[in-house]
Amino acid sequence: MQLGINLGYWGGGMDADNLAVAQEADRLGYAVCWAAEAYGSDAATVLTWVAAQTTRIDVGSAIFQIPARQPAMTAMTAATLDSLSGGRFRLGLGVSGPQVSEGWYGVKFDKPLARTREYVDIVRKAMSRERLTHDGEHWTLPLPGGPGKPIKLTVHPTREHIPLYIAAIGPRNLEQTGEIADGALLIFPSAEHLEETAIRHIRAGREKTGRTLDGFDVCPTVPLAVGDDKDVPALADTFRPYTALYVGGMGSRKQNFYNQLAQRMGYEEAAAEIQDKYLSGDKQGAATAVPHDLIDKTTLLGSVDRIADRMKAYAAAGVTTLTLAPAGFTLDERLTALRAGTEALERAGLA
Repeated sequence: MQLGINLGYWGGGMDADNLAVAQEADRLGYAVCWAAEAYGSDAATVLTWVAAQTTRIDVGSAIFQIPARQPAMTAMTAATLDSLSGGRFRLGLGVSGPQVSEGWYGVKFDKPLARTREYVDIVRKAMSRERLTHDGEHWTLPLPGGPGKPIKLTVHPTREHIPLYIAAIGPRNLEQTGEIADGALLIFPSAEHLEETAIRHIRAGREKTGRTLDGFDVCPTVPLAVGDDKDVPALADTFRPYTALYVGGMGSRKQNFYNQLAQRMGYEEAAAEIQDKYLSGDKQGAATAVPHDLIDKTTLLGSVDRIADRMKAYAAAGVTTLTLAPAGFTLDERLTALRAGTEALERAGLA
C-alpha cells in the first residue's frame, strides 16, 4: 500500500505551509499529492505550483469538477500538467454536487452517471490524440451544421496513458467507476465497512469489462492526527466540525451523498440528527451529535502503533493508496503527522 497526501483547498490561510507539506511528502517518498477545488481556488493552478517545486511525487486533481470545464479543456489541462511535471499527473474527476453545479457553474445537475461516462469518453479520446468526434446526449463534437471540424490535441503528454480517477460515493457511481476509470477517490472510508460500501460495487464494474481489481487504485482520503492513545477522544473531537459539515450540510436534505454513506455504514439515526441540526443552523449541535465511533473508524488517530494497526486494516480491506490529510494548527504539527504516517506504514510492514 502506498501513501498519498491531500492538501485540500488552497487559500485557507496555510498556503505556504501546504507547499512545505507537499515538499516534505516528496522527500519522504509519498506517491501522490492531491489538491481539491470547490468554489475557491482551482486545482490546476495549485498542482502546477506544487509540481514545479517537487521532484518525484505525483500531483493529482481531487477533483477537477466536471461542470466547471468542457471535456476537451480537461484533456488539454491534463496533457499540459503531465508534460510540465515530467509524467507525474493523475486526473481525478467528479460531478460535484447540485448546489455548486447549478449555483456556481450554472450547469443542471441531472443524469450525473451518464454525464460522467460521456465526459470520460471524450477526455480519453482527446488525450489519445485521436481526431475528436462524439455524438452523445450531453455533448456533440463537432457541432452539426456549422464550421467546426474534428481536431486532435497538438501537444503530447509525457505518458501514453494518464491515470484517470473518479470521486465516487454512491453504489451506482462506484460500479461505473470500476468500469470506466483507473482508480476511485473515496471519502469517509471505514476499513470495517469498505467492502460493503465501496469495494463490492467497484468489483462489479470491473467484472462487467472482464477485469479484476488488479491494477485498479482504491484511494481513500483519511484525516490523520498523532498523539497518545489516551488522547484519542480529544483527537477525534478536532474532526467533529469536518464530519458534521459533510454529513449534515454538504448538499441538500434530499441530495447529500455523505449523509447517505453514513447511513449505509449503520449510523442512520445519527446521520438524521446531524443533518437536522446542521440545516437548522445549529452547527455546534451537529458536531456534538457525530458519534465518536464514526470519527474513529474514518480517521487515523493516536500513536504510531495504533495508526499502523489501522493501516493494516485498510490494506486488508483493499486500499492500494491511502491518502492522508495531516491535522495540525502549525506547520511543525502537520510535518510531524506526515512523518508519523511514513513510520506507521513501515511498522505495519506495508512500505
